[in-house]
Amino acid sequence: MDDATAPPVGAPRPAVSRRSALLGLAAVGAIAAVDVGGFVCAAGTLDTDALTPARLTDRFEEVAGHHDGFRRNHAKGVGATGYFTATGAGSAVSTASVFRVGRIPVTGRFSLSGGNPSTPDADATVRGLGLAFDLPDGEQWRTAMVNTPVFPDRTPDGFYERLLASKTDPATGKPDPDRMAAFLSRHPETAAAMNLIRQHPPTSGFDDSTFYGLNAFHCTNDTGVTVPVRWTLVPEQPARSPGLPPLPGRDYLFDTLTAAVSRGPLRWRMLLTIGQPGDRTDDATRPWPPTRQVLDVGTVTIDAVQTEAPHTARDLNFDPLILPTGIAPSDDLLLSARSAVYTESFTRRSGEPTTPALVDVDGVRDDR
Repeated sequence: MDDATAPPVGAPRPAVSRRSALLGLAAVGAIAAVDVGGFVCAAGTLDTDALTPARLTDRFEEVAGHHDGFRRNHAKGVGATGYFTATGAGSAVSTASVFRVGRIPVTGRFSLSGGNPSTPDADATVRGLGLAFDLPDGEQWRTAMVNTPVFPDRTPDGFYERLLASKTDPATGKPDPDRMAAFLSRHPETAAAMNLIRQHPPTSGFDDSTFYGLNAFHCTNDTGVTVPVRWTLVPEQPARSPGLPPLPGRDYLFDTLTAAVSRGPLRWRMLLTIGQPGDRTDDATRPWPPTRQVLDVGTVTIDAVQTEAPHTARDLNFDPLILPTGIAPSDDLLLSARSAVYTESFTRRSGEPTTPALVDVDGVRDDR
């Protein structure tokens, strides 16, 4: 809790029951219901008659509606280009060429969670940053990150159940809080993750957001030693509180991003957190201890944003399993789940008629 909002010392505190706490978390659950975009249906881990990539993609469309040509989640977004400058420190844990000293081109995409591309911007909406690193010898590294430190669900089954629990009640136009409270009572790991998310309120925009990779991966160095890692992008731009003047418009987060890039490049430090024996690599709801070793492996620089025209981020699927030699998946079931649903969504939208987006970049409409 922020000190500015904490009750004075000695002041009586309202009684909090388990039910009231869960109902309070339900509000966070509604925001996070479709936050990262398809962490579901790992092949071989679910009953494929009950849960498939197609069925989960259908569920996203039921929640947000069908919008031809757009991603089923994180539909609202803009493309970006820039480069990654490696410090060389990452080579201590991985042979991946991305970590060798030098500069490589990067294609990115800033986005907001949800499947409706015309939804107004909101501070509480989860922000995403997808990156594709173009490496030597034709390799690529793709990663999709968000501005929350953990993911609300540990398993694909839990994600799907939460998606159902957050479905809008036609009578109220909002999710049923009792249904969400019942879900949270069955999934204490999600309740704990949402509490942690609430303790990390959003900053003013994309440019001052920290982006988290959430899932664990394995890195192997040139001596054959393998360690678990998680990556984070920490902005060099100073963090600002949300809601500052000027008063926001419908696309204020994207407008602010475009204005910031027009004034000069934006930069994020890439940090690798090194796990130790006993640290869970299969549970994105739990952060590792803050005492873990952290390597500063380089800087992501974004120097241009653009509409999602052909041959930009529009055509990229930020599949987390597109990895270079030296980085491998962990045992987190959400990784293969994300990959499966990303592919299903990409296949659908690539075969659909194009429709105009609602995000402008310097007055240029995103007509796809």
